[in-house]
Formats: sequence, structure tokens, C-alpha cells
Amino acid sequence: MAPPTGTHPLIKPQLSIVLPVLNEADQISARLAALAPLRERGAEVVVADGGSSDRTADLAHGLADRVVIAPRGRASQMNAGAQASRGELLLFLHADTRLPPDADTLIRHALTHADPPARWGRFDVQIDGRLAGLRMVAAFMNARSRLTGIATGDQGLFMTRAVFDAVGGFPPIALMEDIAMSRRLLALGRPACLRARVVTSGRRWEQHGLWRTIVLMWRLRLAYFFGADPTRLARRYGYRPPHRHATSDTPPPP
Repeated sequence: MAPPTGTHPLIKPQLSIVLPVLNEADQISARLAALAPLRERGAEVVVADGGSSDRTADLAHGLADRVVIAPRGRASQMNAGAQASRGELLLFLHADTRLPPDADTLIRHALTHADPPARWGRFDVQIDGRLAGLRMVAAFMNARSRLTGIATGDQGLFMTRAVFDAVGGFPPIALMEDIAMSRRLLALGRPACLRARVVTSGRRWEQHGLWRTIVLMWRLRLAYFFGADPTRLARRYGYRPPHRHATSDTPPPP
């Protein structure tokens, strides 16, 4: 008998949701439980764990369709999750980001039924937190993304599998993998910029200060734009790779 949630092993899902995680034991069960309605409607959930030292991977079993272990780093984890998934449509979702209830329907419409259909896209974002300025930050992120076509991982990147394969997946860099991926995808077409909002955590701004975080991120973006090494930028972001050649590790929030 098939399980009450998740995709039947003989039925290919249309949408695969890939979550890169690292040491998320405190919240992984709640985050995956929030995706249960989408699994009940046929979406597949793949957790890509980057070698957590807590019980993240153990807790994810039973609440996801697949749990894969990958080299640490969002890019490598998302690529491994996509490789293990079966859907023709892919959604890459940060562990601290919540989807709108009808996200699966919105993605399918944007990528298969719109006139003309997009090949990739993202949601608008809302930042959850106590700081009054977070609404301004989110509004600016959404406006900038709509203008430039560049999306961030916080906005829930989605695309067809054919497009993901065509661009070679996420580049294995230490930071700015979402920006680099957006540039690859822009070569194939503009994104669908959905007005529906995902809700992401504001903890990085609350822990380190609103303006300090804004200034840091803009400095890093400008440095990346002018060709700075992503590994060096990751160190400035607050992360020290385990060895000097490590380029696929994702740093914690600044």
C-alpha cells in the first residue's frame, strides 16, 4: 500500500522540491511537515544534507521522499538533490524559507501553461522578523530582481529539468551560487517573477544588524561582479573552508 504522503515509487512526480540542509535538527521536522500538503498532491521532496553533525538527516527520513548526503555547500548539495530527484520541474528551497500554499500550482502554470511559458523563475520574498526595515529590504530585493532578472536563493528558484541540465546545474562555488546560476539561466530567457511570496527568516539581519548586513552583502555583490574569487568572499562573509582548496562550502549567515 502506498504511503499517505509522497509520490508512489512507480509514478513520476511532476515537481521535485530540493532542500539543501546543514545542522537543522531544531527545525527540519516542522519545515518538512509544512511541505506535506504538496507531497499529498504529488510533489516529491528531496533533502540534500551536507554532512550534518546533528540528527538532521535522521529526522528527515519519513518526512521526505529521499535524503541524500552530499559534499557540504549549497551548490553541491542542490546539484546532488536534483540528480537524485525524478520530477520534470525543480524547486530549490532554503530550509528557513516557507512556500505559499499553492506554490506547486503556481510553478506548474508559470513553466507549462503560461503564454508563453517561462523556463525558470522565482517568487517574491517576504522577510519574517522583528525589525521594521525588513519590509524595505524585501521590497528592494523583489524590485531589483524584477529589473535585473537576477534571483536569490531566498526567493525559491524553480526551473524545468531540461533548463537545469542545459546550464550544467549550479556552479560549484563557495558563495553567490544563486547569482551565478541566474546569469546562466538569463542566457536562456527572462525569469517568471511571481508576485506570490515565500517567507524567509530574518535572523541574519537581526543577529548582525540591519544596515551592517545590507552593507556587507552589497560589498560582496560588487566584489563578485568585478571578478573577486568566491572563496575569498566566503571568508569575508564569515566562513573558513576546511582547507584552502575547498570551494563548495556555504558559509553561515553573517
